[in-house]
Order: sequence, then structure tokens, then C-alpha cells
Amino acid sequence: MLPSGAWGKRKPRGQQLGWVRSDARGVMWARQEGLHHPDPHAVIRCPSSSSSSVSCSGDSEEEDMGLLEVSVTDIKPPAPELGPMPDGLSPQQVVRRHILGSIVQSEGSYVESLKRVLQDYRNPLMEMEPKALSARKCQVVFFRVKEILHCHSMFQIALSSRVAEWDSTEKIGDLFVASFSKSVVLDVYSDYVNNFTNAMSIIKKACLTKPAFLEFLKRRQVCSPDRVTLYGLMVKPIQRFPQFILLLQDMLKNTPRGHPDRLSLQLALTELETLAEKLNEQKRLADQVAEIQQLTKSVSDRSSLSKLLTSGQRQLLLCETLTETVYGDRGQLIKSKERRVFLLNDMLVCANINFKPANHRGQLEISSLVPLGPKYVVKWNTALPQVQVVEVGQEGGSYDKDNVLIQHAGAKKASAAGQAQNKVYLGPPRLFQELQDLQKDLAVVEQITLLVSTLHGTYQNLNMTVAQDWCLALQRLMRVKEEEIHSANKCRLRLLLPGKPDKSGRPISFMVVFITPNPLSKISWVNRLHLAKIGLREENQPGWLCPDEDKKSKAPFWCPILACCISAFSSRGLSLQLGAVVHSPVSCPLLGFSAVSTSLPQGYLWVGGGQEGAGGQVEIFSLNRPAPRTVKSFPLVAPVLCMEYIPEPEEEESRDGDKKCSAADASSGVHPTVCLGLQDGSILVYSSVDTGTQCLATCRSPGLQPVLCLRHSPFHLFAGLQDGTLAAYPGTSGGVPWDLESPPVCLTVGPGPVRTLLSLEDTVWASCGPRVTVLDATSLQTQAELESGRGALSSCGHRLPSQPLVLFRGLPCCLGPCPVTSLKGLSPSRPSERKVPGVALSQESPAPNEVSC
Repeated sequence: MLPSGAWGKRKPRGQQLGWVRSDARGVMWARQEGLHHPDPHAVIRCPSSSSSSVSCSGDSEEEDMGLLEVSVTDIKPPAPELGPMPDGLSPQQVVRRHILGSIVQSEGSYVESLKRVLQDYRNPLMEMEPKALSARKCQVVFFRVKEILHCHSMFQIALSSRVAEWDSTEKIGDLFVASFSKSVVLDVYSDYVNNFTNAMSIIKKACLTKPAFLEFLKRRQVCSPDRVTLYGLMVKPIQRFPQFILLLQDMLKNTPRGHPDRLSLQLALTELETLAEKLNEQKRLADQVAEIQQLTKSVSDRSSLSKLLTSGQRQLLLCETLTETVYGDRGQLIKSKERRVFLLNDMLVCANINFKPANHRGQLEISSLVPLGPKYVVKWNTALPQVQVVEVGQEGGSYDKDNVLIQHAGAKKASAAGQAQNKVYLGPPRLFQELQDLQKDLAVVEQITLLVSTLHGTYQNLNMTVAQDWCLALQRLMRVKEEEIHSANKCRLRLLLPGKPDKSGRPISFMVVFITPNPLSKISWVNRLHLAKIGLREENQPGWLCPDEDKKSKAPFWCPILACCISAFSSRGLSLQLGAVVHSPVSCPLLGFSAVSTSLPQGYLWVGGGQEGAGGQVEIFSLNRPAPRTVKSFPLVAPVLCMEYIPEPEEEESRDGDKKCSAADASSGVHPTVCLGLQDGSILVYSSVDTGTQCLATCRSPGLQPVLCLRHSPFHLFAGLQDGTLAAYPGTSGGVPWDLESPPVCLTVGPGPVRTLLSLEDTVWASCGPRVTVLDATSLQTQAELESGRGALSSCGHRLPSQPLVLFRGLPCCLGPCPVTSLKGLSPSRPSERKVPGVALSQESPAPNEVSC
């Protein structure tokens, strides 16, 4: 924002170009910001802070937003251009120059595109007589384009100055931060993104109803040098920040550590990614509203579905084009057709996609200028709680097969599956039946093998060798059939839906089978359906409170939702304190094939705690079922204070250097482990491959100090102790990843307890009271010491490498270059529960002993 009181008096209306700087401090301030004005007569204006509209050059729709505006018609800054490449540059410096050239070229092209929108489309339409498009509609279509152009014109001026001095400074990150971290940039882009769908709707309608407007668009496209349409020009602001992010990522990748531009680039990436994320979310919500509106238009106003779509606060959770398939009685594919499936927060809607003929009223010409989109014809809709996902081979207990209708190709009416003479299997179910037949045959052959082993004579084709070959052959066929089932089912979504009762009033269900575009799409549908059902439960209503939005209740579908709440410890007789929770993931190759329709991550949840004087307790919950269940429980000699999951070393960890490569090779035989820190100073290492809870190693901390936190790096296991000591245990090449028998390297972090550790790239951050010490993860040398002055550190996380975000006593604070990020955005509407991603602790009692997922 500009300094207050820095602007002179306003010019008379006839000469008005805005606010004019009246002293030399403006130039000094601009140079400090990197905004070097090549023309001393350039006029910069900042609209007043009043909410009234300002008329400037006939732009009656322009609103005051506190923008730093450049009059693009008067200021002609020279195009940024790199000078000749000096000699003696390193390969990274050469690459950085090329990336800077790409930034300059893409920004120049973007600014020219924005100018074309105004000069070639908006201005002629406003001046045209008779009007091809009314002035009011022009204001809506081109809303905020001029403000966006002003922002990037200022950025281009600063970029020109920075490019001119590139060889001496080689800094660009701070310029992005100064230009795009201001709230006004988010405001104008948000307005543009939210209005984009409405603008395209006006253009499409005008093309269909006003031939003069259609002819104008065609003429402008033909006259343009690159034949880019108006839609192609107007979609560029939506794509701009992702382009910036890619370019800055390349720049950061080629910026060595210690370079003066590296931290600025990291901060710039954080700012741009945050901005792009907010804009993408707004665009997604706007598109979903447009989809619901398009669906509503295809439904009769008198139908019950129309009333449901227009009443209440319905949200579109997922919308995708899927292929509905129909199979014959032998499992063969008969026909398929594309359907548009809408998952709303409380219902599922399936619609036919109806594209009108391309030559209808010249729609071929219109579609070449702006996307028209399809029309929908609703086929069926059903309440979400009545929808079931049925996986192949798991139909046994999920529904009554005698009441399921299967639609055959060419059949006018569906027939009950139980009334058919022969059992009907649809696609993968037929493969599953064949697999079951193979399993039965294998059992018979195994019995035959046992009988053959009792024979006393010797026969040519009836001996143990032949019988074992039969068993091996059947086992190979079973593996092939399992692979076929997995391949056929990973993109197949089978939904069981309620149908109309039969003549006797018996409820009848019918099954539809959709083919998803890819396996991830199917997983997304299964999980979204599961989450949407959970979101309708009473415990997830009304959702979360948003303090930044006047404490309005936010729907639970965009926030973490409470899936289940279970007791953390099976020992109900003891009042155990919950100390630590860690997730041990287990990858499943048949994800999307198994019967588990759950949004919970696969694997095991380790929950530890205890009571002083009564020992500790560890509970292991399996997350591989729709509801978590306890699979193992074992006591410990002292309460558990912290846990750390250590995954199996991967080859990807060696990409950063030879040291990491050797470390990964040395520990290639190490399996995933879970480390526990106890109150009596014990450190226990357990195998997390299975639930056998095999203790691989144990040791005691120096001075038997309580272990408050654990964190691992590729080379050390770090333990934060009660007396302010940081103990570092080196890695080994054996079955145990850390050498716990030798004395650890002890470093004094501070006088208080070390409560939080964070492993970040090649560094370790340790907090002791208000002080944070940054250590090299390999040499253990202190790199920096940071003081917050705001209280003790309670937790920490990070957004990007080398950008830690820490939380002091519930207040967010930044250490280093990272921006202040508020963590108060969402809070549960019920104050008795505090939820965090993945795990929530119930606070109904002073001693929390429940785990919510």
C-alpha cells in the first residue's frame, strides 16, 4: 500500500488522470519497491478509498478498490530486455537467465492479451451504435479486466528495472512478493474468477440471440494475428498464477543454497501458491454452482427434483462423465453410454448428455468461439443414504440378491435375479465366480493328492508328481483370474440403488455399473460417497464455525468430518492420559478392489499414553475396515510421551546427493519401525510391519531424562529431553535403523525442556521455551538461533522447504522468511471437540482418553 498522506491535490475533472505525486519522495519510495519509472512524466493514480464509482475515460463501471493504477494509454514503459550474456557464468546462472527471459516473455504476452481484450473487444462494443451488447452487459463481461491490467502494468515496470540490473543483483523473488502479496491482487482476481462463468454465459446467450454480436466476434478473431478467440484471451487470467508458479519453481531449483534470492523465491512461491489455491477454490465453487444451474434448467419446474435442487443449501461435491455399461446374461458387454453423474451433499443424480446438432442455428460457429456445453436430461435420482457401493466378490452380506433387478440389453422390463433359471453375473462378478470354481477345484485336487499319496503301486500318470503339478497349475490359474478381477474392477463403480416396489409391495433394488476414466477416479467416487454419508450424520451438523466469515457455519463437506469416536484404551478401570498418536501406513495393491469403502487411510494407528505411577499403555487400531478396531494392546513400564513413525528407506531419498545415497544403501534392509519415548527415559523401537509388536531395540536417555519428542532424519534419530538436551543417535546398517547401544551425541539446546522437533531438508529445528535452534542434520553444527519473544513453542509444521511455520501458545508466528499464517480459520461448532486433520482429541473430560477419526 502507498504511504498515507503522500498524494497531492486532485486535478480538475477535465484534466483528471487520478492522484498525482507532488514531491520527490514518491520516486524514492518507488525505487525502494523496485518500481523504477522510466518516464518522469508518467502519471500514477490511486483511486480514493471511498466506495463510490469513479468515471475515467468513459469507464462508468469502474469501482474504487484502492488500486495502484497505471494509465496504460499514457505510460509506455520499455519492454524488459536482458542484455548480452556476460562471460564466465556458471551453468546455473545461465539457466536462471533463460528462466528470467521466459518470465519476461510470458508477462509481456499476458499484458498484450489483456490490452487486446479492452482495445479490440470492450471499447468497440461500448462505442458501437446500434449496440450489439448493452453497456450493462459489457460491464459484466469485462468486469475487473482493466484492474488486472493495471496490476500487471505496474509489475512490468518493476520487472523492466530488475531485468536491467540482473547481472549485478540476480534477484527476482522479492519483486513477486511485493507485487502479488497485496490484498488488492486477490480482490480483483477473485472478482474476475467469480464472474467468469457468468460472463461466458452472457457471451453464449448473445451469440445465440444477436447475429451482430456473433459477426463481431468472428470478425475480430479473423483480424487477430494469432486467431485467438475472446474466450482464449479471457481465460488467461485464470491460468496466469499456475504459470508463474512453474517458472519460479524452475528458478528455485536452479538457485543454490546461500544465494541471496533463494529465501525470497521460497516466500514468493508460498504467496503465489496460496493465492492460486484460493482462486482455484473459488473457481471450483463457481463451476459447481453453474453445473447445478445447468442441471436445474433440464428439469421440469413442476417436478420434485426441481424443487429439491432449488431449495435449501445444496452443494455439488463431485461431478464427472462416467460410462454406464450393460452386460448380457453371460457377462459379455452389450452396450455402453456416457452419463453425467452428480454427487450432491444429500442425493445422487444421473443424467443423459444431450448435445444439440452442430449445425443447429449456427452452433458450429458459436462453439468455435466459446464453449457451449451440453444439455442434460435427468435419468434418475436417489437419496444419498440409500446408495450402496458394491465391490466385486463381496455381495454376500450387503444386500438381498433375490430383490435385485438386473437390466438386460433389449429387455423392456427388468427381471428379478432370483427368478432366472441360471445365475446371472455381470462382468467382474462372472470372473469372481470362475475364481470360486477354481478354488473349489483346487480343494478337490488337494484331496485327490492326499489319496494318491496312499497308493501302494506305481502308475505312469497317477503319482504324487503329477498330482502336485495339477495343484500348481490350478494355483497359477487362480493368480491369473485374480489379476483379471483386479484389472476389470479397478475402474468399475457398482452402485446399488432403490427402485419401485413390486406388486406385492416388496422393496426392489437395481444395480448400475459405471466405468470411471481411471482407477483414481473410482477411488475418489467411493471415498466421496462415504464422506458425504458421514457428513449427513447428526454429529457433523451444522459443521464448522468460520470466525472470518461472521461466525457463519460452514458445511462439513469441505472440512474434516468426524467419522467415528472410539475409546483410546481398553483398560477402562484406569484413568489413562493420551500421550501420543502416530499413523503407520500400509499400502494395499488392491485399493479399489477390496470391500472397504472408507475414507480412512489404510494401515494402523498407534495410540500411546499412561498414568504416572501406573505404567503406560499402547493400543494399535486397524484402519483397514469401515470402522477402526483394536488389534493389539500391550502395557509398558512408564507412560508414553511421544511416538515417531520411521518409514522404510526408499531409493528416491538418494537424489539429493551421494551421502544420502550411501545412507539409503546402508539401511536398505531396514523395515518400517515405530519409536516410543517414555517418561522414565526409555526409547523403544518396534517393528511396524505387522501387529506382532516385536521390540527391536531399547535404550535409556542420558540421565534418564523423560523423552518429550522424537524425530528422525536420514542419519540420526533425535530425542528431545526434559533437561533441554537434544540426544542424537546415529544410523546403522543392521536390522535396527539406529545405534542405541553407543552413547548418543548430546547437544544443549536451552535451560528448559525440548518439546518440539522438526526435520526439514538437511536441518533439524529444536524448540526450547521461546528459543528455536537450527542444526545441521549431518554435522550437528548449530546454523542459527531464533528467539520468538512470545512464549514457549507448542507445535510446529511447515509449508515449503526452509519455511517453518511455528505456533507459540496457540498464536501463529513465523521464524525466518515465512509469512504469518492464521490457524484459527476453522473451529468445530461444538466446543467440546477439537479436530485436527486425521486425529481429533475429545475434550469432554480433563483427561482425554478418546480418539476420533
